[in-house]
Amino acid sequence: MTGHYRMNSDIFRILSANKLRCITFSLILILTGCSSVSGPEEDISEATIDLSDIRQLIRGFGGVNMPGWIDDMTPDMVAKAFGADDGQIGMTILRIRVPWDTTKFNLEVPTAQLANSLGAIIIASPWSPPPEFKTNGNIVGGRLKSTCYAAYADHLKAFADYMSANDAPLYAISLQNEPDVRVSYESCDWNAAEMLRFVKENASSIGVPIIIPESYNFNHTISDAILNDSLAVENIAIIGGHIYGGGCRSYPLAESKGKEVWMTEHLNTEYNWYSVIGTVMEIHDCMVANMNAYLWWYIRRFYGPIDDDGKVTQRGYVMSQFARFVRPGFYRVAADEHPQPNIYLTAYKQNDRVIIVAINRATPTVKQTFILTNGTVASFKSYVTSGTKNCVRGKNISVSDAQFTTTLTARSVTTFASD
Repeated sequence: MTGHYRMNSDIFRILSANKLRCITFSLILILTGCSSVSGPEEDISEATIDLSDIRQLIRGFGGVNMPGWIDDMTPDMVAKAFGADDGQIGMTILRIRVPWDTTKFNLEVPTAQLANSLGAIIIASPWSPPPEFKTNGNIVGGRLKSTCYAAYADHLKAFADYMSANDAPLYAISLQNEPDVRVSYESCDWNAAEMLRFVKENASSIGVPIIIPESYNFNHTISDAILNDSLAVENIAIIGGHIYGGGCRSYPLAESKGKEVWMTEHLNTEYNWYSVIGTVMEIHDCMVANMNAYLWWYIRRFYGPIDDDGKVTQRGYVMSQFARFVRPGFYRVAADEHPQPNIYLTAYKQNDRVIIVAINRATPTVKQTFILTNGTVASFKSYVTSGTKNCVRGKNISVSDAQFTTTLTARSVTTFASD
């Protein structure tokens, strides 16, 4: 009991001393005009958006349909993918396959027709030339025979003509999907010299704009050779590539030659919210790298924008935060792309319309101030996708003195669309 009493006495003396110090400190604050209740003003990060500093043209966002490999999309799925209303994604680019078998051309028509009727443009990629054109006589691997270049150009032209005749004209066609990677499925190997020769001698006969080289990690070896050739460069329209294992970077040489740069395929089979946020960051990174378009892999797949049962997924909704609002014809404009930790943003304009897409990768909510220069916006509508919201309409935001401050939901993407 004696030891316990001493311990309590010590605690009492410590608490009394602390109380006296608190009273003394409070008196000092009162005498000096300070307040212990109201701390310093909150320091809110500012991000400047320069509406006069124009970057790349945006062609759109999209994905692939492959009825030769998996089930075709249903009309309802096509409407959800390419419509731009609530509950829809707003895609504007459809990528399809050029079948090596001409009797299978018809498989590509139904979805392409419907997407085209909804305003989408259509691009096509071959995975393999017909096997009789190849060195190994197989649809897997091998190379295009040097004696079959003209025949292959005719094959691509036949597909383009077929799609046009069936009310699904091609905006552009690729010469080869991933020519620089060895795989165990339908494929064909090309090197820089081979594709350069084909582009110079045969590409112009196909009759639609040409995409090259669709490298699997945006390797520039093949495209550099073509861009640096004064004859070949005139026969291509788009530098396309994929970002498996890297390659998401700007391409000054392509831009200097007046060529658009498109990211034409990527995927992530994980579909938890962490991975979905990774997809929206990937779109952001492609936009910051001056790419004109972003295309996902399968539109219809459990890990894609629309699942196999026809439901728009969270991945579809984060894509919609760009695709529904940043429409073809918008231009990206300069913005502070990483104004504070975990916050990433891009901005776009078309005439008087302004769109801002802000990503918050942090767990807590974050306040952010946006400052608009060299342009006028009266107010914005906001839309949010998070772990619990699917492109949900938020509050209207008034712009005062060319700026506004708002709270960004934790681990989310928010689109601000001017009225």
